[in-house]
Amino acid sequence: MVPITDEEKASPLYKYFTRPMVDAPAEKYAKAEQPMDPADALSPFEMNKLFDPGYLPGEIGYCNLPDGGGTLANLTPMPGVTPEMFDFWFAWHGCQPMRYKIWNPDQHYYCLTRNLDRALDTSLTLKERYWNTTHDVKEDVGMGPEDIVINFRYPVDIGFDEQRYKDFKGTIVCAGNAESPTIMVHFVRPTDDGVELRTRFWMGYSVIDGKPKCIIPPGHKMPLEPVKALLTHNMKEFTNLAAILPEVYAEFHDDFVK
Repeated sequence: MVPITDEEKASPLYKYFTRPMVDAPAEKYAKAEQPMDPADALSPFEMNKLFDPGYLPGEIGYCNLPDGGGTLANLTPMPGVTPEMFDFWFAWHGCQPMRYKIWNPDQHYYCLTRNLDRALDTSLTLKERYWNTTHDVKEDVGMGPEDIVINFRYPVDIGFDEQRYKDFKGTIVCAGNAESPTIMVHFVRPTDDGVELRTRFWMGYSVIDGKPKCIIPPGHKMPLEPVKALLTHNMKEFTNLAAILPEVYAEFHDDFVK
């Protein structure tokens, strides 16, 4: 487990930190043993295909794309979770580092938003409380602890179709800008018993003028070791989040400060 302070041990969140993590099924990890066929992968220029009904060929896996960028895909069922709960999580967890730690006690060291006033602004919707905010994060995806910066965005600003987004019954949590070399998408759509999370990361891509752009030099490829590591990390963290989120939401959704 990651280290915690005595103050964090006294927190009402401590019970979630000490609870055994719920892990992804072994068959999911097996799909990460080798790269998938690039022909089955979704490129960032095709992100609006996520709105289409049904499933795409490569819902779980990782590979290089023809332009040299790297991509990963993960599909996580989240029974009992609603789109509102998912938005709550991303608005709420950046307010205190312990909240990030309970998500993945093995690998999440720290997270804090640079925009706390916005996160606590009850005049905003849950989505608006994390859109255009920046989180400083320390985590270990399996290659040692590292510091990262996540810039959350309004989905239309990274390339999603405005009308399709307005009509969408789920939610999209995403990041990507001109400075970041990675585009992140957590695409959440309702199911009969909750929601399902369809995650995509595109590594080696920035968002320029509202559209994805590959920044890998011609003739080069994104190394796949960090892409694979991030996929298995994603499987682990979101399986556990699916297990704890309904309970965390019931306890804390009316109190962002506690």
